[in-house]
Amino acid sequence: MIRVYPKHTRISHDHGWLQSNFSFSFGEDFDENNSKFGPMRVCNDDVIAPRRGFGAHPHADMEIVSVVLSGKLRHEDSMGNVAVTGFGEVQRMSAGTGVVHTEANPSDDEPVNLLQLWFEPEETGLTPSYETSAFDPEALIGDLVPIVTPDGGPNAASINQHLAIFLSRLPAGETVEFLQGMDRRVFLFVIEGSLYVANGGDPTETATLRARDTARITETPDLKFTAAGGEEAFFLLIDLP
Repeated sequence: MIRVYPKHTRISHDHGWLQSNFSFSFGEDFDENNSKFGPMRVCNDDVIAPRRGFGAHPHADMEIVSVVLSGKLRHEDSMGNVAVTGFGEVQRMSAGTGVVHTEANPSDDEPVNLLQLWFEPEETGLTPSYETSAFDPEALIGDLVPIVTPDGGPNAASINQHLAIFLSRLPAGETVEFLQGMDRRVFLFVIEGSLYVANGGDPTETATLRARDTARITETPDLKFTAAGGEEAFFLLIDLP
């Protein structure tokens, strides 16, 4: 089943220095009917103004992934890690038994746009950890490239959950297929362009997503994605238990 959530259905906040669009509810906007998808708890599309950011704040028992789409993001935490990442890089923090960190835009003149993703870990009470990884943006063209996996790798961050995060940049009209187990889920986020999604096992089930739309897909192990509308499609796919 393919369920599409258009951009306008998301929870939006504009704090001046921070513009956020939430795919899931939490905090003051909590809605138990939209609080998670499998182990996925958060997908925030954030734009942070230059020289602004989130002050020191704690996390525990959560896997947090930050994917920078443009600009730079600076991370500093109570474990002693400091990193600045841009497009082509990923930050992954396992909060485990507890960690305090800050996130900020170090630029004097350029905003940073990032997707921040939170997942429940496969096991709680882990020792906190942090890492950055890098992938080749050119490798995304015409393919689904894993940028986070359970075991990590030379071009992917690791994560304490049985999930994988992919990025793809499809030229206009091109198609890529994704196969998984029937008991798995897919979360889609279209970053740019339009994406035509088809159920490979049932050609009558299709959907079209536009920029900043999301979809939650279940019981559909054979998926086909096509860049629609005569333009390139840039999207993120998460394979979830």
